[in-house]
Amino acid sequence: MPHDTATADGAPSTELIEAQIRDIPDFPHAGILFKDITPLLNHREAFAAAVDGLCAPYRGLGVDHVVGLEARGFIFGAPVAMELGAGFVPARKAGKLPARTIDQSYDLEYGTATVEIHADAIVPGSRVLIVDDVLATGGTGRAAVDLVRKAGGTVVGFSVLMELSALHGREKLPDVELHALLSA
Repeated sequence: MPHDTATADGAPSTELIEAQIRDIPDFPHAGILFKDITPLLNHREAFAAAVDGLCAPYRGLGVDHVVGLEARGFIFGAPVAMELGAGFVPARKAGKLPARTIDQSYDLEYGTATVEIHADAIVPGSRVLIVDDVLATGGTGRAAVDLVRKAGGTVVGFSVLMELSALHGREKLPDVELHALLSA
């Protein structure tokens, strides 16, 4: 459900964005309701509204870098970085970046995973916004926050298209300003 029906400055409502996200039952496994954003990406006005909404709370805050989480966070993070006049830093799964990296591991239901950025991507003292498509359990988000801080950056916020509130991911990010355009 949308958080609002229109923004104060007359920008498109979150209803436009939400209308372009389709539910796919039982994907990738039985019992999972997958939120498919591909129609949103293909809808010029809704995609622009989503990027604008992800940026809105951070305009004028002097964001130096936007970290986008693999993979769909890249789709939103790069245009958010352009809109904010910031650099874009891809946070990738381990072993995917070609230069020297720093990493942060996090727990999964059955094991661990690791996220990496290039060691020289974030200048110490930089103001960093983290962007992803969905906040689910919060494990990847927590790892990204810790990784930015390990690099010497200051996390100014975490902006997501959608928060899956039933999974309580927000609880893993109590020390970060979290902005979600939609909640499901």
